[in-house]
Amino acid sequence: MYRFVFPWFCYSNFFSYCMTCAGTSSIDTTCTIWGLETGQVLGRVNLVTGHVKTQLIAHDKEVYDISFSRAGGGRDTFASVGANGSVRMFDLRHLKHSTIIYDDPQHHPLLRLCWNKQDPNYLATMAMDSLEVVILDVRVPCTPVARLNNHRACVNGIAWAPHSSCHICTAGRHFLQFFSDDPILAYTAEGQINNVQWASTQPDWIAICYNKFY
Repeated sequence: MYRFVFPWFCYSNFFSYCMTCAGTSSIDTTCTIWGLETGQVLGRVNLVTGHVKTQLIAHDKEVYDISFSRAGGGRDTFASVGANGSVRMFDLRHLKHSTIIYDDPQHHPLLRLCWNKQDPNYLATMAMDSLEVVILDVRVPCTPVARLNNHRACVNGIAWAPHSSCHICTAGRHFLQFFSDDPILAYTAEGQINNVQWASTQPDWIAICYNKFY
């Protein structure tokens, strides 16, 4: 467990094929790539120490989410979103430059980012208080390839299928939807859905957290 000197609003995303590294995004406008070294086992708890491998200023405002691509072994390419309404793509081998993949037309803050687990050309993002999820193709920057807008309330979560490049799950305040080209399944929760995750090893299972439950 890490204890930070100042409170960070951060998300964590481990490299797909390099489990000794993780990335965090922060309200101080930076993304930090951490190197992790496993320490001794104390009961059932693994004590973990860490060192900062790389830190960069990713945006000019708060950074709300970070996601790594599986391209090239999942070690070097990641993207981030933040309060300035942009999606930026970085390469750890060339951190002096970044590529702007998308800018929200109204400059609304972008809260979540999720990279396709099977096809690294595609990723999804969503804006604050938005009813839609934007699908992007990194080969065609700044031009969404699709907008999923079947929700009747704000979208809070996104999860790509671990076993298919064509399926994505989106979570709204009370509604869970599964998309291929069109909505194919839906689930209504008893309270506001805050986030969703699709199990990597058991693709028939999806987890949600709503209200104070999960």
